[in-house]
Amino acid sequence: MKEGFVQIESLSIPSEFEAVQRVESLIDTVCERLEVNEDSYGNVLIAVTEAVNNAIIHGNKLNKALNVDLFVGDKETDFCFSVKDQGNGFNFNNLPDPTAPENINKEDGRGIFLMRSLAEEVEFDNEGRDVNIYFSKK
Repeated sequence: MKEGFVQIESLSIPSEFEAVQRVESLIDTVCERLEVNEDSYGNVLIAVTEAVNNAIIHGNKLNKALNVDLFVGDKETDFCFSVKDQGNGFNFNNLPDPTAPENINKEDGRGIFLMRSLAEEVEFDNEGRDVNIYFSKK
């Protein structure tokens, strides 16, 4: 998470899909607290749950012994969700384009594209194990 953000919430979940409900509750709480409008709320919900699902599936390989950690940062004009897994990371600079004709019919490979489309900014750290998803409060 960039400088200037104050952590206002955190959550640690096991790498299992049942735990995603706790993430959704956290998103609800944060968006209500920060008075996020309904249109932006949908973007936050989709982008953050996609990041968590990626961390569970691709990062932690569905290993329930490994956690996914979330942190929420706030500042005057923006807020951020940080999602961290305990996996091996990945090359986030070399991802196939999900809109390319050869990828259109694939069932996966759209998560990061969605996150980047719905958030103001998405950045990866720690060799792809950490993703920071930034949203504007406007």
